[in-house]
Amino acid sequence: MRRRSPADRHKLPEDALRPPSALGHPRSALKFVVLLGVVSLFADLTYEGARSAVGRYLGILGASATAVGIVAGWGELVGYAFRLVSGYLSDRTGRYWAITIAGYTLNLLAVPLLALAGRWELAAALIILERIGKALRTPARDAMLSHATGSMGRGWGFGLHEALDQVGAVLGPLVVAAVLYVGGGYRTGFAILLVPALVALGVLVAARQLYPRPQDLEMQTSTLHIQGMSRLFWLYLAGVALIAAGFADFPLIAFHFGRAGVVSEVWIPTLYAVAMGADAISALVFGRLFDRLGFRVLLLATVLSALFAPLVFLGDFYGALLGMGLWGIGMGAQESIMRAAVAGMATRQRRGTAYGIFNTGYGLAWFLGSALMGILYDLSLPALIAFSVGVQLLSLPLLLMVAKRQTQMRS
Repeated sequence: MRRRSPADRHKLPEDALRPPSALGHPRSALKFVVLLGVVSLFADLTYEGARSAVGRYLGILGASATAVGIVAGWGELVGYAFRLVSGYLSDRTGRYWAITIAGYTLNLLAVPLLALAGRWELAAALIILERIGKALRTPARDAMLSHATGSMGRGWGFGLHEALDQVGAVLGPLVVAAVLYVGGGYRTGFAILLVPALVALGVLVAARQLYPRPQDLEMQTSTLHIQGMSRLFWLYLAGVALIAAGFADFPLIAFHFGRAGVVSEVWIPTLYAVAMGADAISALVFGRLFDRLGFRVLLLATVLSALFAPLVFLGDFYGALLGMGLWGIGMGAQESIMRAAVAGMATRQRRGTAYGIFNTGYGLAWFLGSALMGILYDLSLPALIAFSVGVQLLSLPLLLMVAKRQTQMRS
């Protein structure tokens, strides 16, 4: 390693030569978060609209409950596992924007192609392809968001992004529900989702032109560079993995609604829209509370969301409605607090890698849990519910340890 000369010691870092307005300005950071939030709004309108219907769509095409559970879980596994590679490449190459744009393109254009699927196997392949696209762009996008949210509060920043994201997640299922209501069918609904997909890609390209270097939005700080991830990070990941394993994916829930006749065809995507609305509100609330009260807020969100399973799988219409609201609260907490916490456990230079590792572990747990719950659904609903509630509550001791450790570090 080259020793610094006396002259070098007096040189300012390159980032220090940039004008103060370009470094960590809260207003610029807010604009960037909102702009990416608009991208996510139209992106979620696209793929969450499809997600609200694919479980039932696979069933219509001939898939069993086990197949639906495995397809949903496998899509999450492949998608989340690929985030490990994507996160590493984004840090290694520094091409956060290129990776993000490529991922969004694959993620969004796979959705309208579902209208052309004539077999459930082909539809399943497109579902998995859509998940791979999301995996490609998520670590790079979250790393860019982490730079912007540092000056405005990471809980609030990620919560605001998630809230905008979920506006689209509410509208998407309602669009599909409206198409079904007028008799258009699932294929027509998937085809219509091409429009918001193209809007999202257009706004994304505009954001790239306006903010070519999002890392300039974060103030430079003297940070201790640690090789590898801390023990706190791995403990946190273990707790989050338990939550993911017990969190039933919506395609399996939609399959249950259709088979049990709890709600009509039109109400299946509508209930998903209700969940996404609860997701948006909880992301804002829990994100703000996270900045003020700390990590313990996640414990409350976990307890609330763990109660969704008995309501969804054993309840009547109103039980299903309440259960989907709690399911949405859990999703909102996972997409705001959990992402914000990762940013505080990694250095600037390793954010993409940290998000890649985190999402890979999360996705592996989601796959194993989804596959098992798909099998349990065919065998015993009480066993499925016991597994879902029990494994989520097992995360509480681990998350409490993380909360105490972070409190000690702040002290």
